[in-house]
Amino acid sequence: MDKLIFERSVSGRRCARLPKDQITNYQLDQCFMRKQKPQLPEIAEVDLVRHYINLSKKAYGVDNGFYPLGSCTMKYNPKVNEDVANLEGFYDLHPLQEAQSVKGALEVITQISANLCVITGMDGF
Repeated sequence: MDKLIFERSVSGRRCARLPKDQITNYQLDQCFMRKQKPQLPEIAEVDLVRHYINLSKKAYGVDNGFYPLGSCTMKYNPKVNEDVANLEGFYDLHPLQEAQSVKGALEVITQISANLCVITGMDGF
């Protein structure tokens, strides 16, 4: 059985250390401050990367497994989203474009938002 990331922790190990002269001192308001230090694992960067790569290999997806017909409750196919995002009129949009030049995309977003509000019962999306 694989170990949890906390079980791999070794006191004193670090992923990265920033030079003190590159860290800006900034004080948050006390209401945002932790009462205790976070309990984070102490692990080398290479071990951290390997841990998450190993976890990702355990995830079931359309690229690494068979989806039998009739399994509609377990299907999630983000490739369809990629196809839609690559349609003419969508693939070359930029967040800083003038609103006048993206009216079609804004209409799609508005309609999807309204539909999701109906489906979920939320006031906004």
